[in-house]
Amino acid sequence: MFHRNVTDRSPNEVPPYSVPRFSASPRSPAFLFPVLLLATSLAAFVALCLLRRTPMADALVYRAEGAAVVHGTDLYGFTVTEWHLPATYPPFAALVFVPLAWLPLSVLKAACVAGNVALLAVLVRLSCRLAGLPTRLPALCAATALALWLEPVFQTVLFGQINLAVACLILWDLTRPPGAPGKGIALGIAAGVKLTPAVFVAYLLLKGRRREAATASAAFAGTVLLGALVLPAASVDFWTRRLYETGRVGKVWIVDNQSLQGLIARALGDPAPGPLWAVPALAVAAAGLWLARRARTDREGVLVTALTALLISPISWSHHWVWCVPLIAVLYAGHGPRPAAATALVFAARTLWLVPHQGDLDLALPWWQQPFASPYPLLGLALLVQLSVRSSSASTIR
Repeated sequence: MFHRNVTDRSPNEVPPYSVPRFSASPRSPAFLFPVLLLATSLAAFVALCLLRRTPMADALVYRAEGAAVVHGTDLYGFTVTEWHLPATYPPFAALVFVPLAWLPLSVLKAACVAGNVALLAVLVRLSCRLAGLPTRLPALCAATALALWLEPVFQTVLFGQINLAVACLILWDLTRPPGAPGKGIALGIAAGVKLTPAVFVAYLLLKGRRREAATASAAFAGTVLLGALVLPAASVDFWTRRLYETGRVGKVWIVDNQSLQGLIARALGDPAPGPLWAVPALAVAAAGLWLARRARTDREGVLVTALTALLISPISWSHHWVWCVPLIAVLYAGHGPRPAAATALVFAARTLWLVPHQGDLDLALPWWQQPFASPYPLLGLALLVQLSVRSSSASTIR
């Protein structure tokens, strides 16, 4: 599904299907309409936030983490917001969040919205670079305006999450030219903040890019060391205890969790599927990394690794799937607008919020509602199966 041409191309090459290049005057409709679309999209989003009095719960957790560092209180002993949310990231992340502790709440929320929208534009640009698509300012504005309403992106901005920042760090690093100075550092820092990006280190090793993998590993180790030096007690607490308390992050069976474990828990009506999840997760991890290693292009390998990480993680909240942006770009580049639009529709439809999900209703969904409750992992599995079949067919032909 990712590519219809078997010729390997670098991320900077224009793939088989690409948008036409054109130059537009700043006063022409071709330039003004995308800018107006972006302004309208942002205004609608801000108005919605104000009407709903959005608390930006995750931003409040980050702010509390920074405050815990500043005031020397227990980093993993507090909860904030009406949902009693705790800190769940490594101590290094709390150090990154220290500046947030000094911002007034209204300024924090405004900064989160503005910063995440800017990061979305960066992610769109990086996604085009990954896909080999040319970018012009009008196209960038239009794509950013539309991508804002994809459910994972929308939820990320709504909650004040850091998913877009993490994705940008990873994608920027992986799309830099081979041999670029410090290539791998940004990936290691991303892993130091949120851990799951460490899967990309395995991808680099499997592709024989040992120098980048070593640099990323060293950067990650540096984040762990810095956290231990500044917050020794919190570091011991996190790496020996909190890291393994998956229930601390949230309930695995609710529709918010779009990982393989969430899919299986809801399908079985079992809040703790245990081995019934662990065995398939190991199989998906092995298959995903095998496919990433055999990927014909870097763009395909990067996306396969991202999908694998989202599937095998015990919890992948719906907003973690901001990787839908580069996925749509790569599909558009390789196959044109129809597959890209169909994929965008999956991430814009919000079917997971349409099924009954109050209380423990997520565990009692009839069979016909299961696909609506787990659209993202089902799409991810379908893509991996399609790639596996294509890889097997190519091996048979050879």
